[in-house]
This record gives sequence, structure tokens and C-alpha cells, in this order.
Amino acid sequence: MTTEGIEAVYLETHNWGKSARFFQALGYTLDFETDHNSGLLRNGSGPYLFIAEVPEEAPVGMQLVLRASKTSDDLDPVVEVVSPFERTHHGAVEMTVRDPDGRTWTVQVPAEG
Repeated sequence: MTTEGIEAVYLETHNWGKSARFFQALGYTLDFETDHNSGLLRNGSGPYLFIAEVPEEAPVGMQLVLRASKTSDDLDPVVEVVSPFERTHHGAVEMTVRDPDGRTWTVQVPAEG
């Protein structure tokens, strides 16, 4: 399996509305909003932003999501698999891998359509 670049940036926030307005002020367009304080924003053909609200007491994080065209167990042994490919609630298939410095990366095969 190989990846095809950055698919998305996943951001956690303590205030979905303020974060959405902030990125819209920077030129992003709201693609869709969920009923649980999250949504997807786009700006051109680059990676999209998916922003999700977390509780105020939780730390906020950010994760780059790499795109793959297909799932595969054929990985170089240097790639540590944290969690294998699994279907998500939004239809994509994702796995988590760890780099040599301990950072985790999400690899996503987007949902069809």
C-alpha cells in the first residue's frame, strides 16, 4: 500500500461555531455540518478540514489524514500498525500507523461517492 498525499486535517475544538467562522473568514466554505457540533470545510482542491467539538475539559488535538486508494495489508515492516483498517461511521475505511518518532497517522480510503 502507498499513500497519495494529505487527504484532510482533523481538528478538535472547544467551540465548533467559532472555529467554523474562523476558517470561513480565511476562505474556507462549509461543505456540511453534523448535528453533533462538527463539520467539513473546503478551500479549493487541497486537503479538507474536518472540525469536531470536544468537551471543554478535554485537550484539543490535530491529526493529518493521509489518503490511500485501497486497503492493503502489504506494508513495509518499518510501518508499525497501531490499528488495522476499519470502516468508520461515515463510510470511509481508516487505519492508524505510528512513525519512528512515535506520532500516529491516520490512513484513509475515502467512502465511495
